[in-house]
Amino acid sequence: MPTLLTLRGFKFFFYANEHEPKHIHILKDECFAKVDLETLSVLKNTFKPKDLKFVLEVIKEHKLEFIRSWNDYFKG
Repeated sequence: MPTLLTLRGFKFFFYANEHEPKHIHILKDECFAKVDLETLSVLKNTFKPKDLKFVLEVIKEHKLEFIRSWNDYFKG
């Protein structure tokens, strides 16, 4: 389970056996989300709106890095 970033208690990662479309999982305490990396669409979410907004801002800021990591891990 490669972890790409840990920030303010939020863990951004993907599983070793992932599938398309490219997406990222986010976990903090009991809450989680799954976000499409290409479109930033929220696929699953249990975060409060404020936390989800923060998560999406972080993904937007690190999008190219996360996609590069996905490509390197799964196609490398």
